[in-house]
Amino acid sequence: MSIPFFFVLLVLAWVLTWVLRTYALSRKIIDVPNERSSHTTPTPRGGGVAIVLTFLIAALWLSAFHKLDLWLFAAIFGGGAAIAALGFLDDHGHIHAKWRLLCHFIIAGWVVACLGGFPPVVVFEYELDLGWAGSIFALLYLAWLTNLYNFMDGIDGIASVEAITSCLGACGIYYFVQMPDLMVLPLILAAAVIGFLIWNFPPARIFMGDAGSGFLGLMLGAISIHAALSSFNLFYSWLILLGVFIVDATLTLARRLFRGEKVYEAHRSHAYQFAARRFGKHAPVTLGVLVINVVWLMPFAYMAAISALDGVVAVSIAYVPLVWLAIRCGAGTAEAR
Repeated sequence: MSIPFFFVLLVLAWVLTWVLRTYALSRKIIDVPNERSSHTTPTPRGGGVAIVLTFLIAALWLSAFHKLDLWLFAAIFGGGAAIAALGFLDDHGHIHAKWRLLCHFIIAGWVVACLGGFPPVVVFEYELDLGWAGSIFALLYLAWLTNLYNFMDGIDGIASVEAITSCLGACGIYYFVQMPDLMVLPLILAAAVIGFLIWNFPPARIFMGDAGSGFLGLMLGAISIHAALSSFNLFYSWLILLGVFIVDATLTLARRLFRGEKVYEAHRSHAYQFAARRFGKHAPVTLGVLVINVVWLMPFAYMAAISALDGVVAVSIAYVPLVWLAIRCGAGTAEAR
């Protein structure tokens, strides 16, 4: 993908976000703070639709010029449009959690089927073909990423920074392992999110909304599975790059489940939310995630990709400080603490 095309997409996402912000303000589509919010100022929401439209337009354009495999295009366009539409409806009304989750699994099933299933897993140099169990894992993985991205989109800029650093980090790895064809999707996703982040960086002038966060989670999951089909080491790289979100969301969910809480209800007990309240602002936490991703996680993701470290070992080493930090910040503890 050319540099001019990247910047065209970035500008398109920026303009579309401005249009959506103007629309949200005129129609009073405002996120009003409450006791479960991590913000204090009424802010328009739904800006993530700009990411969706920019990415899908780019995918359609690339497919028209045979730059994307047909089934890969079907996976990301069909799955992306469906998950964004579901999030849009949820943003403008309310869909019960059980029906929303069912739709997530159906959409994830579409993506997995189009991609051709989940590849054989490589663990300590041994290849294991999981067959149908691999497809079930892929379904759970995509559904969890879709939901956790929604959970983690709770302070200004954090979901955007996670997506941008993960995508650009993966592109750097693809370049060094000489797999440039894999760079197209993460590059267009990064361009779309950068254009949106200009409006979403603390203090945010518009929020992403469920349409954008669910879309990002599903697309990052689909892109990582697509990479795994070329080399399973790259899947480990993606698990490392997304480590901050995976660790915080998973640990928080597990601890809330252990206490018997209703995990589908809104809360403020993620580690990043405790950290934001401790700092009294969002920017230090969002920038902290950026630093962790670039300084700590990217090197391990690269080592996993080139087999300098076994994938399981690399993920384990990369995650240990993240787990410690999440526990230290209070991930999943009662909010009254």
